[in-house]
This record gives sequence, structure tokens and C-alpha cells, in this order.
Amino acid sequence: MIHKTWEDNQTIKKIKCVRTNAKKFVVDSVLTAGKVYDVKNETEEFYFIIDNTERIAGFKKEYFEEV
Repeated sequence: MIHKTWEDNQTIKKIKCVRTNAKKFVVDSVLTAGKVYDVKNETEEFYFIIDNTERIAGFKKEYFEEV
């Protein structure tokens, strides 16, 4: 249940959203292209960030570039 405390974790790194046009998912309502987000956790395929809804969420790495 470690995911319940991710919002309070220290920021690992900062990433910038480079696109919000997803093939299968609607991400343009929770991400803003050009905005920099704090990464709270990371896996091989996903970044876990605090999105525009102020909640932790996982997004594919293809939407971001490291700052």
C-alpha cells in the first residue's frame, strides 16, 4: 500500500509534458503541454506525478521529456 503515501514522497526529478494527444486515453484534461511536473515515483513504463487535478496519477513516459 505504498502508493497511498506517494503524494508525500520527495520529488525524484522534474519532467516537462511535451504532448497530450493520446491514442487510447484522455490525458489532455489532466496534463498541460509545456508544464513541468514533479515525479514522485517511476517505473520502466510510467511516471507517477501530481497532475492538474492535484492527485497522484501514472502516465506513460512518451508524454514527457526530462528537464
